[in-house]
Amino acid sequence: MAAHVLDPAERLADKTALAILSPSRASRWRYGALAQAVAGIAAGLRAQGLSPGDRLLMRLGNEVEFPLAYLGAIWAGIVPIPASAALTVPEISRIAKETRPAAIVAAPEISLPEGCAAPVLPSLALREMEATPPIAPDLGPPDRPAYIIYTSGTSGSPRGVVHAHRAVWARQMMWEGWYGLRESDRLLHAGAFNWTFTLGTGLMDPWAIGATALIPAEGITPAQIPLLLRRHDATLFAAAPGVYRQILKQATLPDLPKLRHGLAAGEKLSDRLRAAWEAATGTRVHEALGMSECSTYISGSPARPAPQGTLGFPQQGRRIAVLGPDRKPVTLGAPGTLAICRSDPGLMLGYLDAPEETAARYAAEWFLTGDTVSLGADGALRYLGRDDDMMNAGGYRVSPMEVETVLQHHPGITEVACAEVTVKADTRVIGAFYTGPTALPEAEIADFAAETLARYKCPRVFVHMESLPHSGNGKINRAALRGWSPSPD
Repeated sequence: MAAHVLDPAERLADKTALAILSPSRASRWRYGALAQAVAGIAAGLRAQGLSPGDRLLMRLGNEVEFPLAYLGAIWAGIVPIPASAALTVPEISRIAKETRPAAIVAAPEISLPEGCAAPVLPSLALREMEATPPIAPDLGPPDRPAYIIYTSGTSGSPRGVVHAHRAVWARQMMWEGWYGLRESDRLLHAGAFNWTFTLGTGLMDPWAIGATALIPAEGITPAQIPLLLRRHDATLFAAAPGVYRQILKQATLPDLPKLRHGLAAGEKLSDRLRAAWEAATGTRVHEALGMSECSTYISGSPARPAPQGTLGFPQQGRRIAVLGPDRKPVTLGAPGTLAICRSDPGLMLGYLDAPEETAARYAAEWFLTGDTVSLGADGALRYLGRDDDMMNAGGYRVSPMEVETVLQHHPGITEVACAEVTVKADTRVIGAFYTGPTALPEAEIADFAAETLARYKCPRVFVHMESLPHSGNGKINRAALRGWSPSPD
């Protein structure tokens, strides 16, 4: 996988592969230096005693060492586990217990797991490794594990998703099916280095085709991004819809003569927000639907824009179906569960050490995504929601049960349920609805949640209720909670 991503490096050794942007300057990495750093880190990790197949837990912040260590580990045959820097000690401790890493690479002030005997390599050591004499990539079967990422599971606990080296091959379907990506492109991704959306769309894909990746430096705000787009001749812009929303709060945007179009993923892009961006910049935004288990697979693209009100089309090379409760294809226009053929090269190997949970996601030749859609006669898919109660927090999928499990330990809460709610146009957040003797101060519950949960998992709305809605079989009816709206005053 890493060798595939850096294949253009020898041919384009002097071309800028990465520029880290601030208002006053840009720090640049050329392809030749990038390849040397990755292969050097691979050699350094091997010198530390790690072997092919070992796991490396990554506790790095928004710094270039994140993608370098990620690719360096894969280059050496080591399986990296990129984990959000926002995770708390209890959260990362549980991941370490499940994954049993051979080592941890960590930056200062990033939470580390408790009770884990794995040695900790400081991030400064990675910089020393970058100049180490390189080693050849550890080549092998495409179906062997390459990396593990964590996603919220329907069981209420985040679940490790094991991906094979072949997953990078499937990403080429996005180059035409979503990005319209070219070697001459300069793609600016608004996310941090340590977000998987940035890692794939913002770095791996541009590098694999020989384009230039542009990443805002730590501390850059959405309000500063339009100026960076203009100054650095960005041709493509990728961000979660929330970033587009914040950018458009500005009164005017500068002319962006080099920008061809925008890319959005992570949460649903509203038609209103899409239209506002197009009016302000004169460029389209192409949206994609994906998941941790298979990256993106449905999208609009410059060559085939999504019809109004739809997600777009299956990317060329993808085989999908819309299945009914009987697990057979539904008729055109009827709602059903979106499914991906299990032979898709981008599909995960499985959930880590969870064969039963993995098997439950399959029906014969199909992997069930959990998304409800309908298929039009033109081949475009319309998104209708989730089959389950999963929430979306700024592009991260969060299980309501994970948040509820934490909040139910508060002594003032009797019963609690969480759901994604709309607080204003185009803005959805996690809401916590609870019962108890009295309404609690919001700051008190928020602080209680923040002791255990990463910030993006913490509710932003707290509602005290006399009782929570339940279905006929006694289960909490989260669908009813999703209809909550704030008081007009």
